[in-house]
Formats: sequence, structure tokens, C-alpha cells
Amino acid sequence: MHKFSTFFLFLLASIGGRNSHLLAQKNTRQPVDWVNPLVDAANSRWFFFNSATRPFGMVNLSPDNAIDADWNAGYRYEKDSIKCFSHIHCWQLSGIPVLPTTGEFKGHLGSNQYGSRYSHAMEVIRAGYHKVVLDAYGITAELTSTTRVGFHKYTFPKSDLSHILFDFSTFLGPSDTQKGHVKKVSDQELEGYAIMAPTVRRPKTLTVFFAATFDKPFESFRGWRNGKLEEISNEIDGERTGVYVSFKTQAGEVRKMKVAISYVSTEQARLNLNTELPHWDFDHTVQESRTDWNNWLSRIEIEGGTETECSRFYTDLWHALQGRRIVSDVNGKYSDMTGPQQRIGQIPLDAQGKPKYTHHNSDSFWGAQWTINTLWHLVYPEVTESFVNSIVMMYQDGGLIPRGPAGGNYTYVMTGAATTPFIVSAYLKGIKGFDIAKAYEGLRKNHFPGGMMSKAGYEHNTFKGGGIEYYIERGYVPHPLSKTRYGFHQDGSTQTLEYAYQDYTLAQMAKKLGKNDDYALFMKRAENYKKIWNPEIGWMWNRTLDGKWAEPVDILRYDNGWEEGNAAQFTWFVPHDVQGLIKLMGGREAFTNKLNSSFETAKKHDFVSGKSHDKETLEELRRVFLNYGNQPSIQTAFLFNYSGAPWLTQYWSRQVVEKVYSGISPKYGYSGDEDQGLMGSLSVLMKTGIFSTNGGTSAKPFYEISSPIFNKITIHLNPAYYKGKQFVIDAKNNSTQNLYIQSAQLNGKTLNQPWMTHETVVNGGTLTLQMGAEPNKSWGSQAKDAPESMSSK
Repeated sequence: MHKFSTFFLFLLASIGGRNSHLLAQKNTRQPVDWVNPLVDAANSRWFFFNSATRPFGMVNLSPDNAIDADWNAGYRYEKDSIKCFSHIHCWQLSGIPVLPTTGEFKGHLGSNQYGSRYSHAMEVIRAGYHKVVLDAYGITAELTSTTRVGFHKYTFPKSDLSHILFDFSTFLGPSDTQKGHVKKVSDQELEGYAIMAPTVRRPKTLTVFFAATFDKPFESFRGWRNGKLEEISNEIDGERTGVYVSFKTQAGEVRKMKVAISYVSTEQARLNLNTELPHWDFDHTVQESRTDWNNWLSRIEIEGGTETECSRFYTDLWHALQGRRIVSDVNGKYSDMTGPQQRIGQIPLDAQGKPKYTHHNSDSFWGAQWTINTLWHLVYPEVTESFVNSIVMMYQDGGLIPRGPAGGNYTYVMTGAATTPFIVSAYLKGIKGFDIAKAYEGLRKNHFPGGMMSKAGYEHNTFKGGGIEYYIERGYVPHPLSKTRYGFHQDGSTQTLEYAYQDYTLAQMAKKLGKNDDYALFMKRAENYKKIWNPEIGWMWNRTLDGKWAEPVDILRYDNGWEEGNAAQFTWFVPHDVQGLIKLMGGREAFTNKLNSSFETAKKHDFVSGKSHDKETLEELRRVFLNYGNQPSIQTAFLFNYSGAPWLTQYWSRQVVEKVYSGISPKYGYSGDEDQGLMGSLSVLMKTGIFSTNGGTSAKPFYEISSPIFNKITIHLNPAYYKGKQFVIDAKNNSTQNLYIQSAQLNGKTLNQPWMTHETVVNGGTLTLQMGAEPNKSWGSQAKDAPESMSSK
């Protein structure tokens, strides 16, 4: 991401003088100071919680209160003990657990024995920093990091037996540790690797290489195997192994350790260490991390709002910039696992010898059209460009554009060609620093048999669960498709809706590239959502292999043709043709009433299926019309803009923010699955009052307007991509009660429609909203004012 540093220099030059006045009404706190990593930490998924990490950092160093689970593992706020500190908290990736201890060594007995109780009262957590006291040992541990190096600072008590252990017999997060290898290089350095076992999602092993250095010599190097201490010389290798270094300490003695990782080799890990962290100044690294985060978060300035609202906003933005981790080394080398054997790849270098982009690990882009498509493309276009290059590079390596790569593997997570809208939206918004011809080639392949539309979730070895052949022949994917479950998420009706939307998006790119036959083909396929509209029940519904409507009808039944949702939620999933859906429902008034009724019902359960994922899994809580704790229906509040009732978009979007994405409690916050920045991004967008139902995939991308919760939002635009310096949303007379738009001006001219083009926004300017306590039902309500849909052309 070589364009980052150039932009940051610009940013600091342009707003540096204002940084000290940012949020002046709340003293001199900067955006980074508002971040609260503890939000929803009681319900952490393995990769959710972050403390000692950088934006998209390869290293995500933090305590693990629970292990041996994908969900319910990692840092869990309500657990009273720490098992270890591990360096990787990433979707399907984990590795390198360590812990300082004192007294008789117990590391070989497992983390339930060697772990330590701790207290939140003695804990400090900030963006890029974590401090905690291990009560069992009287050790104060402080953690920070660079992008690829974890930096530890341990303050020990007086002890003749102080240790630091590396446990390669631990089941971390999603996977067990298959084996470990550690070599003593000197009395101040270790190196080695851990082989993490495959998972149902990541089908191949993952090797994590590391290089660890200590600021002071250790006195001994020992190990264990299968729960028993073992005499070793300078090396240990095998299953259920671990090592520890020992030394004497005085009261208050500080010992520091740096641990760099690589997915390529120990030599590469050492290169990462020496390049990113050549010194031992811990406090300096903490400050660098703080500055790094503040630069990123300062892209969006907010004014107004309560302290809690400001804290939650920047916490949401912080989540939007982390989960999809960097997996390439500082010199651009990376591990390609798309073939039968590991291959070491090299990212192209620029004129200065720096990698042109970074390679990434990522959960699916399922739901990205309503989240990072808008936030990243607008505010962090260089991030988008890096990700697109990473995705296209994987196509060149393995023959398919991924929808969620893990450890260099294809995972086939979720369904459809979920990456298509992400790349198409980037291209249509002018982000074109990638091989466009190669990208289109790979995207097109995914829309036919043999591509991603052939595979259901985690379908590693066949190309049947996607039902693309039925979709091409009949216009829909039947459910059930067959008696055989080829993969997870084999839900034909959801697949039908996804494919139709994704076909529309690819059609727009085809047209721009002059591929007119492809444009006509994909636009025709984009109408296939109509094939599962059941006019007798007034909802989308399943069609069986024989072409009949499935019975019995139960629109609230979870899954059953609907991926992580139900028919009531997925009926609204026509992002590219809301006007077409309005016609199917009998017109604007009928559409508005039906959707409003769904919101009125959903309000009774706070628009979610429980306040945490473990509640969301309960069958009785899944029978809901809308769920803002997961992706399938998170666009719904904005659909009123299309049906002539933008005041309802303003009202319901505010209600959702208040009930689902407010507060800074560790006990709740995202009400389900935050999913590597997707829900953090959604929350940011809803609070700034801009959204994009079709994910920015129309020929001229646009943003829909709703009700911002802040008085003023300033988006600082990256000049390497957009010529406007900044875009301001100025909500006058704004308050909790004054949530309705009375009138609007865009760059001084009256705006009577609830949307504006991407081109206008990135050229810079101001959207001024006059807010009031009563809805202005005439603003933006005419049919001609509605945002564009496929059927409105």
C-alpha cells in the first residue's frame, strides 16, 4: 500500500493544525483516544477482539482467555483468567502463544494449569496497546506491535525462577497446533515454526514461522513433549511440544521480547523483525502505533454527539480497519497454497523496491456491498486497490477469484461471487490501479460452471452445490437442490438472489469495457430474482426441483433455502432493482407499508435475533422479519428512499443505530457477528447518513442520504485518487429529536432527491441538511426523485 505514506503526509499537512482542536468540545482528545476495544468483548469471536495491532496488521497480539473454539475464544471479557498471549487472531488463522511465568514451571501441564487470573481493575487497553497484571505470578505484561512484529514488555517480581514459555501443544481459536519446531540461535534469540492443523474452512495446514529476540540473555533453554519435561540441547521438534527460557529477576526488573512472524520462512520473519522493529524502545513503538491509528481514523472528523457516541463511532471505524489481515512479508513475499504444494510468491515491487500492494487473508465479502464497498472505496481507496490486487493475484496463482482466502488457501466460504460487486464498484468509482482485463476475466469465470457460483459454502472438492447450471437453464436454483449436501449454505433461493445481483454488477463492468454481448447476457440474468417471487404469498419463496413452490410455506423459518436468514429477510434482497421489487409488490404504497410493518415488528426485538451470537443461534430468536446482527437484511432501512418515503429511512435508520450500534458496553455492541469490519463499517455509514443499496455498482455510482447522528462530518479525501480535498455533511439543528430532513443543499444548490453521485462527492463540497422534529413528507418523495434501479431506466 505504497500510497498510504504519501496521503498521510498530505493529511497531516492539511489537518495537522486542526488535530489539536479535533472534537474541541470534548477537550483535546484525538480520534484514536476515543477507541474502546472492549465494546462487545464479552461475546468475542476468535478474531473479533484487538488491542496490540496495527491497521490490517499481520500480528494481532492480545490475551486469550479462552481457547479451543472459533467462537467463544480469544479475549472474553467475562472470563477471569488468561491462558496465554498469542500473536495471530485472524479468520481461520492462529499461532505462537507465549506467557511469562515465575516459580516452579508448569507450562508442560497445559494452559489450564499455567494460566493466570487477572483483574480488569489493573488492565489498560488502548488502540495498539494492552497492559495487564498476571496475578498468579506478580508480572505486569505490556503488549504493542508493528504490522508484523509483536513487542512484549514484562515487569517481573524478584524470583530465582522466571520464565517465558512458547506452547506448541495448544488448540488456538479455529485450529489445533499440529506440531512445533524451535531452535535456540543464541542466548538472546529463538526461531522456529508452528504447523496449525486444517479446519473445515481452511482445508490445508498453515505454517507460521517466527523469530523471537530478547533484550537480555536468558540462562537456560528447556522444553517438553506430550506433557512431560524433556532435556534438549538447542532444538526441539514434533507434536505436543513447547519450550521455555528461564532467568533470575530482581524486583521490578523489565524484560522485553520481540516476536516477528511470517508465513514464508524463519528468514523472512527475521527480515520483518529487523525492518520494522530494529530498536528496543517500547514506549516509542506504543506512540508510533497510536500515531498510525490516529492518522487512519482522522480521515473522518465528527462534531457534535455525546462522548459515548464519539467513542462508539471511532470504535466502529477501528473495527472496519482490521479483520482482513495482511499475510505478505515486508519485502512482498507470500505463501501461495492454491496448488498441491506451497509456492512462495513475490508481489511486484515499485521503483523504490517496495511491494506495490499487500496480500490479505479475508473472510467472505458476503455483505460487503453494503459496508466496506462504500466506506473503503470512498475513505480508504488505497486499501481497496490493495485488496483488489491481492484478489486478482490469487486468481493468477490458483485460477479463481476467491470469495474468502485463508492462509493462501481457497476456502469457498459462503456462496456466490461475492467479490464481484467489490471489484466492480471499485472500478466504476475510478479505482483502477490493477490489471483490469485479468480481473474481468476472473470475475466472468466465477459466474459460470467451474467458478465460484458452482460452489456452496466450504465445498472444497466438487462444483455442484452452487447450482449454477440450474440458474442458467431455469433462472433459479432449486431448493432443496439434491439429497446430497455438497457444502454448507446450499440454499437455492438465497443463491438465486445473490447471482442475479452479482450478474447485474458484472454487466456494468462489461459495458464499460465494451463487452456488449456480456452486458446483454448478464443484464438478462439479472432479472432472475423474479423467478422466485411468489405472488400468492407476496414474498420470495423456494422452488423445488420440479419447479413447484415448496410446501409448507413458513417465511420465518431460518435457513431452509435462505442462507443465515429466512424468506422474510431475503425478500428485500434485490439491491440492483428495488423499483422492480416495488412493482412486484404492487407499487410504492404497498411496498412502503409492507416494509414499514416489518420494521414495526422488528422494533419489538430491537431489530436483531438476540444481543449476541450465542442468542442468535437459538431457533426461537431466529424467527424474525429483520435482523441487523447479520448481513442479509441490513440494507432495508434505506429502501424507503426508493418508494417515496425517505422520512422512514431517516426514522428507521436512527432507530437501528440507537438499538443495535450504540453504547460502549463490553457485554453487547454488534448483536451477532461483526464479521471482520463489516458491521463496524455499516455502523459508521449509518451514523454519517450515507449508504449505497446496490453497493456502488450502477454505471454512475451514487450514495443514498439518511439522517446523520452528528452535527458535522468531514471526510478527508485521498488526493492520489480523488481531486476534492474533503466532503462535508453539515446537519443543522440536529438532535435526537430532530432526526428528519426538512431540506437539503448540495454545494449551495437545492437538493430535492435523497441521493447524490459518487463523482459529486469525490470532487469535494458540502451537503447541508436542515433537520427538524417532524417529517417533511414532500422532500425526496416524488417518483422522479428516487435513486436509480435497473427497472427505472
